[in-house]
Amino acid sequence: MFHKLEIFLSKEDGAVTVDWVVLTAAVCGLAIASFAAIQQGGESVSGNVETYLLDTSVEEIAGLE
Repeated sequence: MFHKLEIFLSKEDGAVTVDWVVLTAAVCGLAIASFAAIQQGGESVSGNVETYLLDTSVEEIAGLE
């Protein structure tokens, strides 16, 4: 019984799987954080453009004034 336990504990095949799972989770976390930052910045820019377009006449935008 103890011999089988020693063999099981000495194998390192699962360690590579754990490394890949941790690495994949880190990459997914960075992707989610990046998306959130880009989305927030995009909303800010689109809000500024909306405000400019609502407050400015077509003639002024086209340079006719």
